[in-house]
Amino acid sequence: MSLLEDISRDCKEAMKSRDGVTLDTLRFLKSAFHNREIEKKGKGEEGPLTDSEALEVMKREVKKRKEAFDMYISAGRNDLAEKERAELSVIERYLPPQASDEEIEKAVSSALSRFPQATTKDFGSVMGLVMKELKGNAEALRVSKVIKEKLGS
Repeated sequence: MSLLEDISRDCKEAMKSRDGVTLDTLRFLKSAFHNREIEKKGKGEEGPLTDSEALEVMKREVKKRKEAFDMYISAGRNDLAEKERAELSVIERYLPPQASDEEIEKAVSSALSRFPQATTKDFGSVMGLVMKELKGNAEALRVSKVIKEKLGS
């Protein structure tokens, strides 16, 4: 069963169980998927969204909610921050598990082995290799922190 089918099924279940937060979040996700399909058609690409394209959309939505959460917390709007956190937890149910700290360390070490004399100038190249190896299953901020520690900056 595809990711999009899972979300549609869970949307119906949330409707039946009157789970407002889940229902609203999944409806918003379905809308974001629809918008992405429209973008694809505008670029001349055909067919429904693939699971990997749906994951890209979901990761963007996660990022938006994390940023909004931080903004609301700093503004003292805990009510809105809690709403963002609840939506975030709904979306994260559908994302693959994030890479562990050990997996990130291993990927960074592997990438750095390709740059024997690595300096901070190589940061972008190393970051690209690591993110490619982890296939987006790690937040860039976490990866960046590990790379900076290894490069000594």
